[in-house]
Amino acid sequence: MTSSWSGGFQGEVSVKNTGSSQTSGWKVAWTLPSGQTISQLWNGNLSGTSGSVSVTNLNWNGTLAAGASTTFGFLVNGQSGTPSTVTCTAS
Repeated sequence: MTSSWSGGFQGEVSVKNTGSSQTSGWKVAWTLPSGQTISQLWNGNLSGTSGSVSVTNLNWNGTLAAGASTTFGFLVNGQSGTPSTVTCTAS
């Protein structure tokens, strides 16, 4: 969480290639707590706005060299709460 206000917050996720070879894409997935919805997302492709959601790379930020990272951010409507386990997979 990078900032919050009454009824919402802004979050940022860092995706890092911890492997030894370059990736060609990535996907981050999690389940939002009840009552939360994503209203805006940048630097990724969003699938879903409530419940189970996932974010995949854009054309320009999917290729990550070993040790490289990128970020995406989002705005959420609803009270802050802890999401389910976040998973990140590379391709």
